[in-house]
Amino acid sequence: MLLLALDTATPAVTVALHDGTDVIASTSQVDARRHGELLLPAVDRVLAEAGLKLDAVTDIVVGTGPGPYTGLRVGLMTADTFGLALGVPVHGVCTLDGLAYAADLDSGPFVVATDARRKEVYWAKYADSRTRLTDPAVDRPADIADAVAGLPAVGAGALLYPETFPQAHEPEHVSAAALARLAAGKLAAGEELDPPRPLYLRRPDAQVPKNYKVVTPK
Repeated sequence: MLLLALDTATPAVTVALHDGTDVIASTSQVDARRHGELLLPAVDRVLAEAGLKLDAVTDIVVGTGPGPYTGLRVGLMTADTFGLALGVPVHGVCTLDGLAYAADLDSGPFVVATDARRKEVYWAKYADSRTRLTDPAVDRPADIADAVAGLPAVGAGALLYPETFPQAHEPEHVSAAALARLAAGKLAAGEELDPPRPLYLRRPDAQVPKNYKVVTPK
């Protein structure tokens, strides 16, 4: 196995290679506005670090979000393109699951929350680092205060809203290294991963105007 993992659902552009035993190369760069510019050079870096070519990849794993439309689609389209070009399977993993796995909080229930902008968070509740209890959702922190009260939390969303998440911890953003380890473990155990389909949870910010003026001649 040579698994290429990537995620662009958060401000982090993150890529990793896993050889079936452990991560052999990884890189992450935080820049919420340059996912499209940074992703392919990041793939080149991890391949160069490992001394491998792209055609050695046997599986691709991509973070499916939830995340903002523009950033999230960069990773998903890149993963689909690589999969088609190489003829290898493309697997999806919820980005929140990758954060939960990296947090390694196995002492009890906890929450993962990322920044959804608009003063909202993407979030889900976990029993342990591999077991999600709720579907990913998007809400204002104040609206979920009762649901997450008393629980530790990880992620940028938790760190942004300490009044709702007073027990906030790092990691702030997902890493492809954690995503790769989680996916590789599931594949080795014969578990099915999700399809590489985006978890947007809400409509994109850009909308076609409803009552625009027609300027073409009759």
